Amino acid sequence: MDITRIFLVGVGGFLGSVVRYIAVKAVDVRINQSFPYGTMAVNVIGCLLIGVVVGIVGRHQPGSENLRAFMGAGFCGGFTTFSAFALENQNLIAERMAAMAIVYVLGSVMAGIVAVFIGLWLARFL
Repeated sequence: MDITRIFLVGVGGFLGSVVRYIAVKAVDVRINQSFPYGTMAVNVIGCLLIGVVVGIVGRHQPGSENLRAFMGAGFCGGFTTFSAFALENQNLIAERMAAMAIVYVLGSVMAGIVAVFIGLWLARFL
């Protein structure tokens, strides 16, 4: 374990979480709808950003692993975990594992929604 990378992930995660909160609130205040436009916007932006980061890191530039830790797992992870999910699915598709990508997408979405319902149910007893 590289303590510098762990620190970079922590700082990036903090900044990503703060920026996510501000961005979601800014969008939701301007567009007062029932659809979660703010969350959707940060998820899509996070996917774009993680694609750029992975593209840069893919060139193996000096310090790129620290950049990947800070921006990928850190900032994008704090900003949205959806970006990592999207990247993992892109990797599965690129490796010609489309069926597994479909299972991952459907399974993750369905399990996530069910988990929220279970969490809400459990919270009634706590």
